[in-house]
Amino acid sequence: VQLQASGGGLVQAGGSLRLSCAASGSIVSVNDMGWYRQAPGKQRELVATVTSYGSTNYADSVEGRFTISRDNARNTVYLQMNSLNADDTAVYYCNAEVRRYRYTPFREYWGQGTLVTVSS
Repeated sequence: VQLQASGGGLVQAGGSLRLSCAASGSIVSVNDMGWYRQAPGKQRELVATVTSYGSTNYADSVEGRFTISRDNARNTVYLQMNSLNADDTAVYYCNAEVRRYRYTPFREYWGQGTLVTVSS
């Protein structure tokens, strides 16, 4: 299973970006999907998660500015980021709980990370 993230880049404060992450490979089903981020010198932190039914959860720092969504048919998760500020600068990692074969447990997979830089 591979998670391929894309959409990062350089944006001015107040701007927007949309991240995408597609899961591919031998997949029977995907449970929760999410985005995490790691800023320089800091630990990786949760940004947002979405269940297979569409229930969402956000970090307080992004609530109201970021929107997570998913396309179950494409095993893809998105993160729409609006009103970006310098504190949002980080490497963003996607995450998914994947079942590769029937009757096997879900395993957690990570994407390679995509850099988001917000200039002030």
